[in-house]
Amino acid sequence: MSQIREITWNGVWKQNTGLIQLLGLCPLLAMSNSVVNGIGLGLATVLVMALSNLFVSALRSLIPYEVRIPIFILIIASLVTIVDLAMNAWLHSLYVVLGIFIPLIVTNCIVLARVEAFAAKNPVMASTVDGTAMALGLTWVLGLLGAIRELIGTGSLFAGIEMVIPSAQAIVILPEDYPGFLIAILPPGAFFVLGLLIAARNWFDARANQRARSQRIHVAQSAQQSAAT
Repeated sequence: MSQIREITWNGVWKQNTGLIQLLGLCPLLAMSNSVVNGIGLGLATVLVMALSNLFVSALRSLIPYEVRIPIFILIIASLVTIVDLAMNAWLHSLYVVLGIFIPLIVTNCIVLARVEAFAAKNPVMASTVDGTAMALGLTWVLGLLGAIRELIGTGSLFAGIEMVIPSAQAIVILPEDYPGFLIAILPPGAFFVLGLLIAARNWFDARANQRARSQRIHVAQSAQQSAAT
């Protein structure tokens, strides 16, 4: 369980693909203009990464080393096709909005990187958790980035939620006469907001490291004083 917790924490926060590794920036910047779009694409990526890690880990002893990359891509492409067809059938409106970015999950460097670096070398359970955690780390960044951009850009949240839940409606946060801020929902706005999120994450980690260092110094000084007395 400790290994599972460490893998989960590593994927969701410590080695977050969106804020630390800066992988998958194309969908991160293009489809994070709203909460629904961001989380929708993120959850599709979760399914692909979890299942691709599972299958690669389960079959790793049968895959020749020399042809592993083509086989990994074949597995990923098959899973993306299944997710693509499923979303087209059951979430067609969201599927139309996400468009080409669902098939492009095949080329997302996050998916192949985790398959090659982790799933091909570790057991099934750990590999499945790793793929899920890495994708969830990307998903919450997509959701948060979409929420900030949508709120600043239009003054509301969850626009387009009716594509997933027909009876639901967007939540209007700012006054109805809010003029909006167009650049926030355009790709340049994604760069600005993502930069602020990365800065906030680095500041948070620096503060945490400083507190831990101060605590260690305090413990060491207390131990020295106890030894002296």
